[in-house]
Amino acid sequence: MKAETQFTNLYDLREYFSNETVCREYLEQFRWGGRPICPFCGSEKPYKLGDGKTYKCSNKECYKKFTATVGTIFENTKIPLSKWFVAMYLITSHKKGISSLQLHRDLGVTQKTAWFINHRIREMLKDNAPTVLSNVVEVDETFVGGKEKNKHKSKRIPGTQGRSTETKTVMFGLLERNGKVVAYKVPNTKKKTLQTIINDSVQKGSIIISDEWKGYNGLSAKFAHLRVNHSQDIYVDGIAHTQCIDGFWSLLKRGIIGIYHSISEQHTDRYVTEFVQRYNTRNTTEVERFNLFLSQCEGRLKYKDLIKKEQLFSHTEEQL
Repeated sequence: MKAETQFTNLYDLREYFSNETVCREYLEQFRWGGRPICPFCGSEKPYKLGDGKTYKCSNKECYKKFTATVGTIFENTKIPLSKWFVAMYLITSHKKGISSLQLHRDLGVTQKTAWFINHRIREMLKDNAPTVLSNVVEVDETFVGGKEKNKHKSKRIPGTQGRSTETKTVMFGLLERNGKVVAYKVPNTKKKTLQTIINDSVQKGSIIISDEWKGYNGLSAKFAHLRVNHSQDIYVDGIAHTQCIDGFWSLLKRGIIGIYHSISEQHTDRYVTEFVQRYNTRNTTEVERFNLFLSQCEGRLKYKDLIKKEQLFSHTEEQL
């Protein structure tokens, strides 16, 4: 299997991954690097059985059989890998993602299956290594949710515009200039909430740029803190501006409005992860991005775990 395989568009990808054997060999290459590892015990000396796709562990205490999909987002799937690879390409290459309704039409699967595929791919996009930002870092919070004036009069809730969290989900993002972005769903925009995340995500001594929100008061004790006063219509003051992180929020919101139309608060973190990873790989080629995420395919997400009620926030009040 050639790691340097190139495809720059959907047509090339479908031509190359035309059968399951090619797909499986490609998966083995980017999961194991040509050296199969038992997902049950970690043994590096399994042997291949006669069917050409199943391995058996040589460890006497294990002896279990497995394939390249065991322990990955593809485990126990009835969907061909060729369709999975098309879905991966679509969700990672489209700047605003692809809805489950569109994906079910493109792949010829049910909408429920397409929704599950989308979320399993988002599971693969998680960055398990903590990202530490440095140099010049913009921070900003935003609120995701429909405007009350656009709702039917009977469904409007008074006093929930602006910074109210009653009908909106709060997001907090940090972006390194010419670098990566990290973003989280948070319970509120209090000082303790925001600055706990900043202290965990930004290298001490970096330049932090924010607006005038009081939740950022006191950052100058650990960082060089610059502010722009949006309430006085000041948006750029030398290097002080938050236009880069504002641009990321714009991408996220246009994706929600234009592609997904609405998202569940329970799964907001997964959608944010999708937009973060696309942004952070914006300077890579299509094949580099595809291969990177394929190499991160380990970790199975079951449907029952996906739909159960989860802890709503990445950084909870208890943690803070």
